[in-house]
Amino acid sequence: MLTKLALGGLKNRFRDYAVLFSGLVIASAVFYMFMSLATNTSFLKKNSPIGFTPFIFGFGAVLLAIITLVYIVYANSFLLSMRQRDYAMFMMLGAKGRKIAQLIFLETVAIGLLATVAGILVGMVGTTFVGQWLINTLHAPATGFSAFWLPAVLWTLGFFIVLFILSAFYNAGKLLKTPMLRLLHQAQTPNRIKQRKGIFVLQIVLGLILLAVGYYSMYAIAKIGIMAIPLALVTIVLGTYFLFNSVFVALIGLLKRNHKFAAKQLHTFTLSQLSFRIRDYTRILSVVAMLFALALGAITVGLGFTHDIPDLASQATAYDLTVASPNAATRAQISRLQDVTAKQDYTIKSDAKTVYISQQALDAHPLEIKANDGGLDTPNIKVTSRNFAEMTERYPSSFGIFIGNNRSKQMKVADAATFAKLGNAETLTTFKVKDFGQNYDTIQKIVELQSKQYPRLWSSNGDQKFMIYALVNSMFSGLAFMGFFLGIAFLGMLASTLMFKILSGANYDKSRYLMLQKIGARPRALRRSIRQEIGALFLLPGFVGIIHVLFGLQLFKTMLRAPYGHLALPFGLFIVLYALYYLATVWMYQSIVINKNLAEKA
Repeated sequence: MLTKLALGGLKNRFRDYAVLFSGLVIASAVFYMFMSLATNTSFLKKNSPIGFTPFIFGFGAVLLAIITLVYIVYANSFLLSMRQRDYAMFMMLGAKGRKIAQLIFLETVAIGLLATVAGILVGMVGTTFVGQWLINTLHAPATGFSAFWLPAVLWTLGFFIVLFILSAFYNAGKLLKTPMLRLLHQAQTPNRIKQRKGIFVLQIVLGLILLAVGYYSMYAIAKIGIMAIPLALVTIVLGTYFLFNSVFVALIGLLKRNHKFAAKQLHTFTLSQLSFRIRDYTRILSVVAMLFALALGAITVGLGFTHDIPDLASQATAYDLTVASPNAATRAQISRLQDVTAKQDYTIKSDAKTVYISQQALDAHPLEIKANDGGLDTPNIKVTSRNFAEMTERYPSSFGIFIGNNRSKQMKVADAATFAKLGNAETLTTFKVKDFGQNYDTIQKIVELQSKQYPRLWSSNGDQKFMIYALVNSMFSGLAFMGFFLGIAFLGMLASTLMFKILSGANYDKSRYLMLQKIGARPRALRRSIRQEIGALFLLPGFVGIIHVLFGLQLFKTMLRAPYGHLALPFGLFIVLYALYYLATVWMYQSIVINKNLAEKA
């Protein structure tokens, strides 16, 4: 009998459970996707010659586990809020506490296990498409990459099962210890803040000071050092809480006292809805703001690293490609280069110790090098016969790319008469292309063919932009992967967490909206009020989160060349996805609280 009643309750709240289940599936899917990379050490090592990427992914796995834990706590509270009234009714009908505890335990574990298994399957599909897309975008070798990775499956199952078993014990214990009347009316109990004006003002001042300290520590990380990170984390978290606990409450109070504003439409009702459970909203909004900042920051920084890869590679050499005396296969690949902006052919000659270039050719078409002691954004240096000796002495490593198959030889300028007498003529061709990434695969094939044609070029090819690009890419690809996955994880979790909180009280709000409908409130006005109420709950943490990100990018100003140079794509994408979650929450809330029969009659 008890089982039938429980199943009936599940059926009646299918929509709520669908929201919860989908959120848990997304969380476990993202966790699996990330762990399929973090635990695949062979893949990470092959894509990170310096061994930096495995460490980054290990740190990211710990951070994702913490965020997932916070998310599961809120998801579990949503599950508890949905079922506590039903369990109270079961107790009133005479159900034994032991049976209730068993039912709670089995329900929590079953939902968690099903969501985890479904999430792993979704994660495999997501890993196949998203992972492959990222690999192609970053030109990262796919060697060792697999959508199905057993260690990731075991980690995901173990982590989520442990969390849900702990949640099941917590739910059973809490419900059995809570009186029935409290379970029946807990969600209808106002949670207003009653505090002294002095303490209230102190919270406002303290919140602003803590945020200022956190922002300054991120700005001055070069002076403060590594301790700036934990200092910023602690002060910004506390400052965010005080900000919402004081400013948000003060804003609602000011709007309520503004009779001109409150009298319009249903503003009084909307503000009363916000203040009804204000203390709970304070905590959730603080968490959402921090998650929003972490999510947007992770995606922004990850994309920033991808943008820096070609720029950093360009700092080492002025040319996208140099080719020495190409054979037929190499010429065939050269013909496939797209949007070549500059191409120049040189004839070089050599003897046993020296490589010569014609003075006439060099003065007509100067070689270009990068000053390897000038730092980033160093302009190209044009080398002619007049400054050749100075440049070769000052930047000897910059000329290796022009020697071709004559590694370990010196390079000199020869006048026309001397150059004509020399033998062993070879060709040297320099290329510049509009988009290096677009030509990446073709350039890779050319470099490989050159290495086979001239084995001694294995060392000189290290001067090629392609080799430098591949090295930089291997260093930053892990950061880009981590940023993308963590950003997606945080976005899904923060939006779902806020959605859970709003929808958890929807069934208890039905009576208030029903009353408004009965006294003549139009459905259009009710929907407008709902959009405004939920919009405020989404907008405030989003705005605070964006401010956190803008200051947080200061932490990466030594790692990224232009931390604020590519904000449009991540910010735009994030705002669109966040808005979709808002619209989905509004639609589901409206479908719960607005009586359709009365709405059709109005």
